[in-house]
Amino acid sequence: MSNKNNKLSVFISLILRHKPQTIGIELDEFGYAKVDELIKGINNSGRKITFDDLKSIVDEDQKGRYSFNEPMTLIRANQGHSLNVKVPLRKMTPPPYLYHGTAKKSFNSIMDKGIKKMNRLYVHLSDNVQTATQVGKRHGEPVILKVASQKMYEDGHRFYLSENNVWLVDYVPSEYIKV
Repeated sequence: MSNKNNKLSVFISLILRHKPQTIGIELDEFGYAKVDELIKGINNSGRKITFDDLKSIVDEDQKGRYSFNEPMTLIRANQGHSLNVKVPLRKMTPPPYLYHGTAKKSFNSIMDKGIKKMNRLYVHLSDNVQTATQVGKRHGEPVILKVASQKMYEDGHRFYLSENNVWLVDYVPSEYIKV
């Protein structure tokens, strides 16, 4: 992804996951924005984007953050919202273990209180250490936590898998966490 498109992707993520009002648009109850309004709003903000740029961003995003509807008139973020939207999630049985990357500075609090969703709708977990490490590095010196997801599921916790294969859960109590 070009540097220009990478910067636009970060801005689009802010809009579609947290602050659509930044460019004067609204999301529907499922988190979709009208593509033409998104493009117009981004262009009115002083940045420049075309439909082809937007399509490239969606197609080239390695994390699969965004998706279009079938006629490509609507776009949404697949997960990671702080806004209350109804993004379709698949209720799934998780693998035996999932991983959560965090910063070393958060470790003691997590081991004491568990992993909380903070300002998001869900706690994000990955099925591999590499992804968890990348996430943890964004917040400082990374610590990778191993979550006994199968045991959590057996104890009644619901797990969901987003469209871009991020595992989601409401909360991870500390007794299910290992370093």
